[in-house]
Amino acid sequence: MVRTVLRPSRQQHGTGLGRIIIVPELPEVESLAAELRERAAGRVIDRADIAEFSVLKTYDPPLTALHGAVLAGTKRYGKFLDLITEQPGHGAAAAPGSGAGSGPGGDLADSAPGRLHLITHLARAGWLRWRENLPADPPRPSRSPLAFRLRFTDGSGFDLTEAGTRKRLAVYLVTDPLAVPGIASLGPDPLATEFTVDVLASLLAGRRTQIKGVLRDQKIIAGIGNAYSDEVLHAARMSPFRLASSLSADDVVALHSVIIGTLRSAIERSAGLAAADLKAEKKAGLAVHGRAGQPCPVCGDIVREVSFADSTLQYCATCQTGGKPLADRRLSRLLK
Repeated sequence: MVRTVLRPSRQQHGTGLGRIIIVPELPEVESLAAELRERAAGRVIDRADIAEFSVLKTYDPPLTALHGAVLAGTKRYGKFLDLITEQPGHGAAAAPGSGAGSGPGGDLADSAPGRLHLITHLARAGWLRWRENLPADPPRPSRSPLAFRLRFTDGSGFDLTEAGTRKRLAVYLVTDPLAVPGIASLGPDPLATEFTVDVLASLLAGRRTQIKGVLRDQKIIAGIGNAYSDEVLHAARMSPFRLASSLSADDVVALHSVIIGTLRSAIERSAGLAAADLKAEKKAGLAVHGRAGQPCPVCGDIVREVSFADSTLQYCATCQTGGKPLADRRLSRLLK
């Protein structure tokens, strides 16, 4: 008999299985876009520098093209953060806090003369750190987590950092966001008005794929990752292993509502928070993800964990699987 491995309840976000790795997903990127819009819209860029060579994915235009440009607004595409810049004389910059270009849609056109898009994807271990006083000299490549730095003429700016040895953080400088392959292939944004129940139904129809995997697939639905897919399925009382094609019309309606509600709730909780506080807020707001071995906040059953693809998922058997623990298929293969 294969048993689901549970985490002792004393391991709260510590090391080992089930720990929460705060991977930036749609709500966090949306909050970072809002913070940068509030702090930096209208500021003039002094310089942009890489400290980790692998981070820069484009070379034309060069980063030096950002010198003297004004940050006109921010935008989000799934988990991608877009800083929209304009050279003086090519349109007015947005006033701080104006909200220009925010969200999955936005008010600023994607391409226009004199406009460049500095786009970042924080991947699994990347983060953005705002600083009021950055050195005037460019950073030197080192073993530190620093990967990229953007400095404004007043000395403020931000660092992009990435923990660990697997470097996946990406920076692009393009004239059109669709030049970024990951953006061009994104599925619909779940917070866009176009993401209707009918659209979700069409995305799920005929897919003999586990619903957990469908929610995480950026080419199907943009912006949801491992954590919020766990949270959505828990709130929807749905097994993560259920086949997407098996959902009834009522199931799709309920899932659509939960997807939007879960993401909007996370964004609302983080509204007004600085980047430094977003990780703690995300941890506090999660019901099951990363909480294996702890009581389910809905029913009190123990949150369980199983392997899934290249990571793990957490769920409540009482709320989601009729009380039946899911088999850990990776462990099953090891025992054969």
